[in-house]
Order: sequence, then structure tokens, then C-alpha cells
Amino acid sequence: MEQVPHIALFCQENRPAIPYAFSKYLLPIVVRYLADQNNQVRKTSQAALLALLEQELIERFDVETKVCPVLVGLTAPDSTDDVKTEAVAIMCRMAPMVGKDITERLILPRFCEMCCDCRMFHVRKVCAANFGDICSVVGQQATEEMLLPRFFQLCSDNVWGVRKACAECFMAVSCATCQEIRRTKLSALFINLISDPSRWVRQAAFQSLGPFISTFANPSSSGQYFKEESKSSEDASVEDKNRTRDQEAPEDVQIRPEDAPAEPAAGPPRVELEGTLKDGTENPRRPPGEAAALVGSSVLCAWSSEPPQEAAGDEKDRKPGHSRSASRLEEPGLLDQEYNSFHFWRTPLPEIDLDMELGQGSGSPLGPEGPGAAPQVSVPGSASLTMATRKELEELIENLEPHVDDPDVRAQVDVLAAALRASSLDACDEPGEAARRSPVQDEPAAGELPGCGLSHEASVPLISDAVEDVDSALCYMRHDPDLGSDGGFSPDEERRPRVQDVVPQALLDQYLSMTDPSRAQTVDTEIAKHCAYSLPGVALTLGRQNWHCLRETYETLASDMQWKVRRTLAFSIHELAVILGDQLTAADLVPIFNGFLKDLDEVRIGVLKHLHDFLKLLHVDKRREYLYQLQEFLVTDNSRNWRFRAELAEQLILLLELYSPRDVYDYLRPIALSLCADKVSSVRWISYKLVSEMVRKLHRAAPPSFGVDLIHELVENFGRCPRWSGRQAFVFVCQTVIEDDCLPMDQFALHLMPHLLTLANDRVPNVRVLLAKTLRQTLLEKEYFSASASCHQEAVEQTIVALQMDRDSDVKYFASTHPAGTRISEDALSTASSTY
Repeated sequence: MEQVPHIALFCQENRPAIPYAFSKYLLPIVVRYLADQNNQVRKTSQAALLALLEQELIERFDVETKVCPVLVGLTAPDSTDDVKTEAVAIMCRMAPMVGKDITERLILPRFCEMCCDCRMFHVRKVCAANFGDICSVVGQQATEEMLLPRFFQLCSDNVWGVRKACAECFMAVSCATCQEIRRTKLSALFINLISDPSRWVRQAAFQSLGPFISTFANPSSSGQYFKEESKSSEDASVEDKNRTRDQEAPEDVQIRPEDAPAEPAAGPPRVELEGTLKDGTENPRRPPGEAAALVGSSVLCAWSSEPPQEAAGDEKDRKPGHSRSASRLEEPGLLDQEYNSFHFWRTPLPEIDLDMELGQGSGSPLGPEGPGAAPQVSVPGSASLTMATRKELEELIENLEPHVDDPDVRAQVDVLAAALRASSLDACDEPGEAARRSPVQDEPAAGELPGCGLSHEASVPLISDAVEDVDSALCYMRHDPDLGSDGGFSPDEERRPRVQDVVPQALLDQYLSMTDPSRAQTVDTEIAKHCAYSLPGVALTLGRQNWHCLRETYETLASDMQWKVRRTLAFSIHELAVILGDQLTAADLVPIFNGFLKDLDEVRIGVLKHLHDFLKLLHVDKRREYLYQLQEFLVTDNSRNWRFRAELAEQLILLLELYSPRDVYDYLRPIALSLCADKVSSVRWISYKLVSEMVRKLHRAAPPSFGVDLIHELVENFGRCPRWSGRQAFVFVCQTVIEDDCLPMDQFALHLMPHLLTLANDRVPNVRVLLAKTLRQTLLEKEYFSASASCHQEAVEQTIVALQMDRDSDVKYFASTHPAGTRISEDALSTASSTY
């Protein structure tokens, strides 16, 4: 059986000569030994079958007629326990390889039966462990109709091992269902697993909680917006496949949250960057500050969980330029005219029925779209107040009265009392008053709440003074329009309760409780690490407008006593910065980032590996502050930790683009030259690349004096170094500059080549060997030096002739016309470190 896959591959390669050999002779042997009495034979045959399926050596017809019937037969009630369990496992593992059609017809019915195997919990456990894979293969319809009932049974199984397996695959199952089922049914089921009597089940559930929350993400709530002028998507990918990944949405389609794809697309979050619609109409875009949701389970939401289908008449009235894309872009010139300050968080209104039909476009961000566009939801001020009855306003005032000591709350109470008095004027308003209503209110039934007892005719605005008072009283909770695309929050907004409407609040509350010290005692000692691991995915799901829900949790994790927790955050802080935008990053992440810079090396390496990714998101002035701290990365707890310095060199190459030539020369140059003299060759080799890129940047700067000064310093510190390793490093730098075209060849010949050629008389053979390689394999490949008219050709040829007559045989060899060597960059890495 161990030889069968190799023989099958041979048959495939020689198929014209032996077309049916595998199907006729080998496959029956594999299938027969799946039921062998010996355990080792069965295991080997199972491995052989999977290998054959993975390499696509088994025809589809043979899978249907020879493999699947045998596996289904092995799961019959009269089969032995071990054979039945192994057969179910092999069926689950082969499902992704054979595809949806075969799985639904031949595997799924028997899999559902095995989920209810009352006699053997081992079979049910295998089914539970592979449930997510089966769901992802058969798709949403089959999952909801056939598999979910079985999954509910397995989650309440008497054996804790089965329930634990269900908790571990919960995210994959959730991805295969629609948003409504995920919210209404799976959430409650998951809460049961989190409160399971078994500690092992609770442990698995808490590990899956963050990934499960991430399945609620959709483009309209994730808060990812992109500036069109940058033409680049913000990378929010995170450390594992469970991290939330956004889906692309067409510009002119209204996305319903429950219709968003359940299976996350591979790769980082992306959004279509199109400036025009299919009909060529320019698409006005609004800043993400407009996509604000109102707090609490009893308030108006910026997007309904189930927006109604748009009427045909509304579709005609809407201008083609007003798209309902779930992900918006900012467009220069449209920001100021499109922005609306009516986007804010406010105190929840009590007991208002949310089962309502909003107007068209309720799935997109708030904001007026000009004439001809229907409003998204009711706006604050007059419109929202006239929808509330006197009784509800009175209850709201009663709820606020215990907190009247707060000046802000007191101001709200006064304004609401004035609004209550003003609302009594609605019934006796003159007909002419209705004609002066704003365009937002003229739209029929837009944002009208059933059960409030007010008809459209009665929905007239309050007096203008009351409207202005409401606006001023609630302004401290609004998004500041000056913050633009970053959705920043004022300090007073930090006092908002940690509630949102993206995921069920019970799930979020359980996630936030993972930092509770008691959880480490009752659930898992590493539960805080799991919380930190999935936090970027949860933050992406909630969106930056709900960052206030996670801020305190993030700060708690950042100060956790376990360095593994802080290390996890350090490795993902750059991804969180992309999600939050530069305003929230500067306010909440920069202080934590600064703390990580002074932490243990195990934590600092996480920051260092993504230093460029984080710094590029900061404002230029803030970014320059870190120039003074880069030198500190040269100091580590353990001097043998050379990989730390190698990573620093890699990051400095990327950081060159973020800083001015003067900053590069003043701050990055000393670090680069220090790394070029490192004791470890791997660090030095990366540093040669760093220095060559630095030469390129400084030479292109105006004036190029920084580049000339750097070259002179290289000559003095390395070209004339008393140590042979320093002179060898100078040759390496010259070789890299030539290969990567960091300098025009005429400038290289002027500043570097004379000093390079003087090393032909170096007393150390290793330096002369490297020089011979550089001249023969790199320098003479450049047309500038190979052309007969070049004034530098003679000097190069004389040096090569001298090297060909060298007393060292290796120098002679590499200076020969056609040495049997490789390029210097390859050869240097493959030669003993004692030489290079």
C-alpha cells in the first residue's frame, strides 16, 4: 500500500501505453484494504487514497462508482467500531477534494445519519470535528436545510468531547449560513457552549468566540474606507485564517447585510476603487464619519438589519450617481458639499419598535444626497423628535433625571422638555407650515416608526428654536467633521456605553469578559492571549465607529502581566491601526506602541517586524519622533540575538521612503553603517542592501551632497579599513550598488571605482577573490564599462590582468575570462562564512 501512490503516478505518466492500469488493477486494491483487519494496513490504505485524490489521479467516475459506495458500506451498522469511525473520517476529509456535487449526492445523507449515531460517541465526535469542512463544501442551502438541525443536536450532546468539537468548528459553520440565522440561532447556541458545565468545552468556545464574531462582518459596518487619490487598499489582514476579510462590493448595488457572502474571500480586505459607475456618471462619495450607528437595542440604527427591497418607483426617482455601495470612497471636491453633521451617538430612546420599514438605501451610510435621493434614516433634531410620542419623551426625561448632576445630561433634559412642549403644537400647525419642511421630511414614510401613533401629516417639524437646542445639546456626541475619514471621537464620547448593533450584544459582552482575571482560573490560563489574538478581527467586524467598545479591553491586554499576551498585540498593532485610521491610532494606539518599544525583546520583535507598516500610517510629524528611538533597536537583552538586528536592517530599507534625505542621512545612516560592521554575516549582508538603497535615495536628492558625503564615509570607514572584513564589506557594497543600479555608472566610476580598484593589491586573498568576482561577473556586464570607447575600460582591464597573474590560485580562477562560478550575490551566501 505504501508503494501504490508511486505506481499510480508512474501509470499516469505512461498513460498512453497503459491507459486503464490504475483504474482496473490498483484502485480496487486500495479500496479493498480500507476494510482490512490489520490497523496499520487500513491506515496506510487511507493515506494512499487521500494522496491519490489530492493528486487527482482518480477519475471522477471511479470516485462515484468504486470509492464512495465502499466507504458508505463501511459505515453500515454491522461494521466494527474502528472501521466505521475511520470511514466517516475519510469521507469528511475527501469531501473538499471530490467537490460539492458528489458530496451532496453520495456523502451528505450518510454523514447526517452518522451525526445521530446513538451507539458510538466516537462517530459523533468525528462528525462534529469535520462539520465545518462539510458545510463549506455543500454550501449555504444544504447547510441550513440538512446540516444545522444535526449541528444543534451535536452541540447538546451528552458527551463533552462532542460539544467541544462543535465549539472548535463553530466559525466554519457560521460562514456557511446567512446573517439572519447567524444572528438569531447560532448566537444563542454559542452562548450555551460558553456557559457549558465542562471546562474544556468553555475553553474551546472562548477560543472560537473571536473568530465567530468576525463572521458578522460586512462592508457596511466594518468601517473600511479608502482615499481615492491613494489608489491603494488598507491592509487589515491579521495573523491567521480566522481573521475577518472584507468582501468586494459593486459600486451601484445596495448590499443587504444578510446577503453578504458568508465565506470570507482570501486575502486582505479590498474595495473596488472605481470613480465612475457603469453609465459613466460620477459617483459622489461620503466620508466614513457619516456611517454612524445609533446606540442600544431600542434606538434608530444607521442601517437596518433587514432593509426592505426598494420599490420600483423609488428606483426611478433615485439619481444614478447616488450609489448604495456598502463600502464608500472619499472623492476630492465632494467631501465638503456632501458632509452632514447629523451623524452622532446619542442617548437611547426607550422602547421604540425597530421592526419598521425604512426608506430606500437604509443599508448605506447616512447623509443627504441632494435632490432626488431618498434619505437613509430619520435625522436628529426636528425629524426624529416629531416621531416620538409625548409618553415616550416623558419616559426619556424620567430616565435622564437621576443623572441631572452632569451638566451635559441636564442640558439634554432641558432641551427634551422644550421639545415636549413644542410637540404639542404639531396638532394645531397651520397647513402652510408643512410646505416649509426640509427635503428630508418631505419624503413619505422615510424613517417613520410604526407604533408611534403619528401620521405623515402630523410629522411636521418642531419650532426652529427647539431644533437648534437639540442640535447644540447633542453636539458633544457627534462625530467631528474635521476628523474626515478617520471617524475620530471627542473625549466626551469615550463615556458611551459599550453597546453596538453589529453583533449580538451578549457575544460582545462575553468577549470583553475574557480579560477578567477570574476567567483564567475557571476557563483557561491563556484566555487573555486568545482574546488578544482575535482582537483585530473583532475590531474590523465592529468597525471604527464602535472602537469605544474595545478600547478599554485593548488597554487591559496591553498591560497584561503575561508577555505572550503583549507579544500577540505587538504583532498585530499595525493591522489594528489600518482598521481604526490615523486619528484613533494617534490617540489610542501610539501610547501602547511606545510602551511595546521598551518591552522585552520577545515583545519588541513584534513591533519591529511591522515597524514600517505602523509608521507609514502616522502623521509626518508624529513619524519623525521615532527617528530618535531607532538607535535603541541595536541594543537587545541578548547580544546573540542577531535576528533582531537583521530584522532592523530589513525594516530600515522600507523606512527610507518615509523620511526626507536629511533625516535619512542624520539618523538612519549611522545605524546602517553600524550594521555593516556586525559580527554576524547574515546581518551584514542585509545591511549592504540597506546602504546601497541609501546611496540611491541620497544621490537622487537635491542637492546630492548627502549622497557624496555618504560615499566618502564608505570609502574612509570600509574601503580603507585596517581590518580585512571592512575592506571586504566595501567590495560587497560596491557590488550591490552595481547590480541594483543604485548609481549611474559614470557617478560610480567617479566616486567608487578608483578606491575599488586599489584593492587589487590587498594583502588578504579573500578581498582579492571578491574583487575579481565583482569585476568579472558584475562590473563588466554593464555596457558602460564593456564599451570600447569608455575611458574606464583600460583601468578595469589592467586590474583584471593583474588579478589573473595573482599568486593565489582562487584569485586567478575568478579573474579568468569565463569562470565556472555563479553570480556574486549567490556565491557569497553559499560560501563559508569564514571567507565572506
